[in-house]
Amino acid sequence: MTAFTVRIPDDAAEKLDSLAAKLDRSRSYVAAKAIEEFIARENWQLAEIEAGLIEARRGDFASEAEVEAVISKYIRPE
Repeated sequence: MTAFTVRIPDDAAEKLDSLAAKLDRSRSYVAAKAIEEFIARENWQLAEIEAGLIEARRGDFASEAEVEAVISKYIRPE
C-alpha cells in the first residue's frame, strides 16, 4: 500500500474526522474509500463519454423517434 500526503481545507478535514468517528474507522480508511469511489466513478464516466464519442464519429445517433420516445417519458401532456 502506498502512503502520500494530501492537503484539504480545514472544514473538509473536520467533516472527514466526524465521519470517521461515526463509522468507527480511521481518517485514513475513510479518505482511501472516498478516493477509490471517486476513481471508480470518474473512470466509468470517462469510459461512457469515450464510447459516446466513438459512436458519434461513426455517425451512430439516435433517430428522431428514439429521441421523442425518451423525451415523452419526462414531459406531461398539457
